[in-house]
This record gives sequence, structure tokens and C-alpha cells, in this order.
Amino acid sequence: MNLDDAKRLDAADPLRSLRKLFTLPEGITYLDGNSLGALPRATPERIQRAVEQEWGQGLIKSWNTAGWIDLPRRLGDRLAPWLGARPGEVLVADSTSVNLYKVLHAALQLQQGKRKIVVSERSNFPTDNYIAQSVVRAHGGELILAERPEDIPPLLDEHCAVLMLTHVNYRSGRMHDMALLTRWAHQAGALAVWDLAHSAGVVPIDLLGSAADFAIGCGYKYLNGGPGAPAFVWMHPRHEGQVWQPLTGWLGHASPFDFDSEYQPAPGIQQYQCGTPALLSMTGLDTALDVYDAALKLGGIKALRNKSLALTEAFIGEVEAQVPGAVIATPREASLRGSQVSFALQSGVDGYAVMQALIDRGVIGDFRAGDPELLRFGFAPLYNGFADVVHAVDTLADILSTEAWDTPQFTNRSKVT
Repeated sequence: MNLDDAKRLDAADPLRSLRKLFTLPEGITYLDGNSLGALPRATPERIQRAVEQEWGQGLIKSWNTAGWIDLPRRLGDRLAPWLGARPGEVLVADSTSVNLYKVLHAALQLQQGKRKIVVSERSNFPTDNYIAQSVVRAHGGELILAERPEDIPPLLDEHCAVLMLTHVNYRSGRMHDMALLTRWAHQAGALAVWDLAHSAGVVPIDLLGSAADFAIGCGYKYLNGGPGAPAFVWMHPRHEGQVWQPLTGWLGHASPFDFDSEYQPAPGIQQYQCGTPALLSMTGLDTALDVYDAALKLGGIKALRNKSLALTEAFIGEVEAQVPGAVIATPREASLRGSQVSFALQSGVDGYAVMQALIDRGVIGDFRAGDPELLRFGFAPLYNGFADVVHAVDTLADILSTEAWDTPQFTNRSKVT
């Protein structure tokens, strides 16, 4: 594919108008929406209004007059259709890690001490496994990590309490079959907890249809809520009233403004709120979801998924054609692929340095250490196009052919890689 071909595809893209809803710096090809989404144009003015008017003028009255107190539930209702959930089932609160802590505790409580093993995979995002290690210690259990996706089913036995997986693997971009793995977990008597951080907003999700037990995810990747945007949490309604989540804060109380001395959990998902919500961050996420309202009118998640698959397929093809020795880690099969492409470079090439050289030339992806070290490129169908594919791979090929990456400027590693 050449640049003219890419421009023709972009001109015919039914979602092309959505790109104008984002602030994208001139000369930058941004392919890191799987780590931090781009800035929606409407967000700065909306946050400024929240600061100057709702906080500055409304002061504490804005808990009522600006609807601050209801924002976690209102945002959850906006997200619910994109997650295959219903209004009233999703709550926006805290961070992904904190929400995972809540739901893992709840899931193990549902097992009533009869099972204490959590199964995940070694390549899961580290914070998820760290949280799981903490939870199983508290319950006297064990975390067992599968080395490969095909090693997961044999671990779903009579000892397994919880299967905890990220829907789209952060390293490889491989997508699990949520419905199938949840069914296998249930057949073994285990519960299924899903992290949707790398799938919410770009791939179809059906939590209810898959009969999942719990789900969590973040608001700052493909959902574009901004750095530190709050996360979300979902519990299947069948578990309502059976267990308490462990962080019994005041806004998870059934009547927080009665100021009772004893905790009484709120019904449903509301009890998964703990402390005071981060209103300015939630305002950013609220504004970002307006873009998804616009996408809904242009075909919704089906259109976003179709474009995502086309972009990642084109990118894989260009990398294979122009980057000698590249080893693609992301599945070619569409049903197994999220919205990113990851690959390793040939031996002797410093992947971190290559990524820094790319960033220096205005192509922003990211690098993940490990074995193998991977370059990751996340495709956000709301604002990425085929011209981004061509420009990114052409630039990468030039950096590799000229060995422009091999300088101290790029090889010295920063704190954040």
C-alpha cells in the first residue's frame, strides 16, 4: 500500500468525521491509544467549566446542582451498552487495580472458602497479577499462572476458584474468547473475572451474554478520558446481595448521608463505590464519551471494529513487507486480534531505541520489555487512519535500514519506557 492508496481509503472511511473531534498535534502519527487516548477537543473547555463554574462559583452546592453525586452511576450507564451490560449495572470509580482488588475479594468470598486458587496467565498485565497475589495471600490461597493461552483450560479444575484474564492481552494483542472461557470456568465451578482495559471501546463486548461474573477496566486508553481517568466496575446481577466488597467506604453505604456508625451496603453495583469520586477526571471521561455517542450514529461498535481490523491487518502486512526479521506477536486471525499490533525485531536491534527514534520523528507507539521485547502500536479507529499505517511503517523501515536508532540519544532508557 502506498500513501495515495491510503488516502483514498481514508477519504472513503465512514468514520472519518470523528477524527475532527480530537486534538492531534500537527506532524504526529499517534499509535498509542492503547496506553493513553488522544485528547477530545471538547474536553479542555468542559473541565474549565467544571473548575470555574461548578467548583469556583457553585462550590459545595454543585454536589446537587451540577449532579456531582450521581456522576459515577451516570457514567456507568453511558458505558454499559459498550460493555454488553444494562443501565444500573456499571459504576465508574477508583482505578483499575483498586476495582480488581474489590471484585477478586468478592469472587473468592462467593466460593465460601471451599476454593482458593486464582488462575491467570503469566503475560497478564503485571498489576493484575500483583493484585491477585495480594488477594490470595489474604485468603490463604494461591495464584497459578498459565504460560500460554492453551495451558489455561487444564487449570480450570475442582480447585480453581476464579479465572482472571485480560480480554485483550496487553503484550501480544491476542483476544480471548470471553464466552467460551467463562463457560469452561463455570463448568469447573469457578467464577470469571475480566479486565477490559484493552478492549473497551474498540471490540464488541457482551458481559451479560457471556455470563461473566465480574469485570473491570480503565477510562484513559481507548475511551480517551485522559491521564488518570477513573476506571469502571461491573458485577453480574445474579451476585447481588451475596457478598460485600472489602473496601466498605461511605459512598458504598446504602444511605451515606445518614452518617450511621455501622456499615450497611448499598444495593447492586453502588456498594462498589468507596470514597469521594475524582470529579474533574470524571468530567473528562464524561466529555470523551460524547465521541462515542457520535460513533453510535455512524455504525457503533460494529463500524469501529471493522475499521480496527482493517487498520491492524494493513499494518501487519506493511511490517512483514518492509521490516526484515520482524516477528509478529499479534494473531493474524481477526477473531483473536484486539486493536493493536505487537512485534519483535531481529536479534541485535534495540527495540527501545528504535521506538525512541520513531517518537523523535513523530511516530508514537510504545515499547514493552520482556522476552521478547515488543514494539506495540495501538490503533484507535475513532481517529487513526490508513495514512497513519503507511507513514509509521515507512518511517520505521528507514530507521532500521539506516541504523538511525543506534545512538546514545535513543539507547539511554528513561524512567517511563
